Amino acid sequence: MPVFPDSPKALLLMLGLSLMAACSTPGPDSTDLLEEGAFTPGIEGPATGPDGYIYAVNYAEEGTIGRVSPSGEASLYLRLPEGSIGNGIQFNAAGDMYIADYMGHKVYRKPAGADTLQVFAENPEMNQPNDLCVHPSGNLYLSDPKWADSTGNLWRVTPDGRTERLRSGLGTTNGITLSPDASTLYVNESVQRSVWRYPVLADGSLGHRELLIQFPDFGLDGMRCDVQGNVYIARYDKGTVAVVSPAGQMLREYRLKGKKPSNLTFGGPDGRTCYVTLADRGCFEWFEAPYPGALYPIGSE
Repeated sequence: MPVFPDSPKALLLMLGLSLMAACSTPGPDSTDLLEEGAFTPGIEGPATGPDGYIYAVNYAEEGTIGRVSPSGEASLYLRLPEGSIGNGIQFNAAGDMYIADYMGHKVYRKPAGADTLQVFAENPEMNQPNDLCVHPSGNLYLSDPKWADSTGNLWRVTPDGRTERLRSGLGTTNGITLSPDASTLYVNESVQRSVWRYPVLADGSLGHRELLIQFPDFGLDGMRCDVQGNVYIARYDKGTVAVVSPAGQMLREYRLKGKKPSNLTFGGPDGRTCYVTLADRGCFEWFEAPYPGALYPIGSE
């Protein structure tokens, strides 16, 4: 018997299908930490400090760094010098803060307990210092994309502030992180949607790279590892955080409310809270991960 669109049976059928579709659409895995728009669309960086607070760039206006408590209270932490805009932030085991300045081709350092910033490294040959990580040796590793032609570099900054270009002519290098034992450096290329792993050699140089995983769609941004060595990857424009094993196996994806996650960091009382910065919402979202973040190098020996 045919069902006509304007019949009661058709309306009930359509209502039932709509309810089924609504019930089958999963909601986000994340929760808001603070109000939308607290940070600018340039929100990035996030790093958990030794005090348990989360630090991110561009709080309320460009060129600033905000400090956010685990309960969601945000405040201005510092202003960068005129002409500087931060991107990645990391702390070393001593609690010193490092900030990649993509406008000024610099890396700033704010020593633990100090009130002033220092220019730790500077090189005008850098395209755009983007994200960074700190090795226990004191070396910093920097991603350096050139968005205009979808290329990028990798840099090392030595403990005394000297810069060395380790790789050039790569894809758009962006997210960068170390494995929990600091023996492997992970670097992704946003436009090419590839994640690579490099062995970190004894002298601080990098060995031959291998492909960890390549995605068929959407962009890639910041990355962090958990204590199991799994890599958490911000999927820009997809609105998820992908979790990939050290063997390159896709384990799961956490769904977010926003669509443009720019970076992430682990924190919380047991290290399992994953805080994600959202460029399209100007705020943090968070979810609980099964394992603590590597929190590297915070608390390392």
